[in-house]
Amino acid sequence: MSQPRPSLTTALLLTLSLLLLTSTTSNAHNITRILAKHPSFSTFNHYLTVTHLAAEINRRQTITVLALDNAAMSSLLSKGLSVYTLRNVLSLHVLVDYFGAKKLHQITDGSTLTSSMFQATGAAAGTSGYVNITDLKGGKVAFGAEDNDGKLDAMYVKSLEEIPYNISILQISEALNSAEAEAPTAAPSLNLTEIMSKQGCKAFTDLLKASGAQSTFEETVDGGLTVFCPTDPIIKGFMPKYKNLTAAQKVSLLLYHGVPVYQSLQMLKSNNGIMNTLATDGANKYDFTVQDDGEDIKLETKVVTATITGTVKDEEPLVVYKIDKVLLPRELFKGAPEPESAPAPKSAKKKTTKKGKEEADAPEADAPTDDYSEDATADDDNNGVSKMEGGRLVMALMSLCLGVVLFI
Repeated sequence: MSQPRPSLTTALLLTLSLLLLTSTTSNAHNITRILAKHPSFSTFNHYLTVTHLAAEINRRQTITVLALDNAAMSSLLSKGLSVYTLRNVLSLHVLVDYFGAKKLHQITDGSTLTSSMFQATGAAAGTSGYVNITDLKGGKVAFGAEDNDGKLDAMYVKSLEEIPYNISILQISEALNSAEAEAPTAAPSLNLTEIMSKQGCKAFTDLLKASGAQSTFEETVDGGLTVFCPTDPIIKGFMPKYKNLTAAQKVSLLLYHGVPVYQSLQMLKSNNGIMNTLATDGANKYDFTVQDDGEDIKLETKVVTATITGTVKDEEPLVVYKIDKVLLPRELFKGAPEPESAPAPKSAKKKTTKKGKEEADAPEADAPTDDYSEDATADDDNNGVSKMEGGRLVMALMSLCLGVVLFI
């Protein structure tokens, strides 16, 4: 009895399944890179970075950015707002929902209120962080802050980029006016040593204070700071080595645990590579490599590899992580020892025979040859075998595919 033949549809489904299994998709976006393609929005792009909003936008899965061109930003900056107040104003222009150009004209009842990042972060009182979007006659769409007495300040200009339903960047004609967002905002109070002392990093904090490195960390916080803190038991075990360092070396070691930019866990995972530290200067690199290892994030210094074990504080512009080892810079500590080479063969010993002639004993081990032609030939042979095997594998797969098609 003959076996039933699989249908063409079944074969196609199997093929599609294999393609899906071997492909990967990503919803990640980078607002800075997207806006970099549009020079007329360079000022807006710059201040998204300065206010640390760019990192927050990249972290969110569904977002709409109401972008302002350089002329509109010039008008906003003329108000002389502080960086912290400007952050509130710009966060009002980041909607925590997706609005593409098409959706703007499909709003139910022609008008809707949507939450902005200013409202979502709890910085706005009541409904002042909401934005009104109204579909007007003639295909025009207007935007206005809810706390602006119902006034619609800005008009939709065009769509810059859309990645449904991940991120949409829409140009509007001018900045949204909001008394709540423009209210003077004091700089956030972030007592670094107090935060760390209460979360298992007291020993590291004490070293910062005693060495004088504390001031460098505190002066860097406002512009963005990431701290990698060895926990108290780790510092206790390291103290014998620490005491052997000079005062300058102690400062360098401690500064090596700080990075002068805010780096969330997600940013560390997506930005694997070399990281400069507070100890980096023109003469010495004092850097380490961030490596995403599955669920773990490793910090590799070429002397030691540490793992992030927890988060002490994550509030822009400051983030503090716990790590399981003290980071040892190669500028102060020797790296891992190089593999020892094979011992050189002992030289041949000479002995005198009864006839008075000197004869050489055979070496105790065969002396290595400087001629690597045989090794090279072996490698070439191995490569040739590998290529032959690869070719046979490809031919076998092609034959298999042909057989499946003929079978169908």
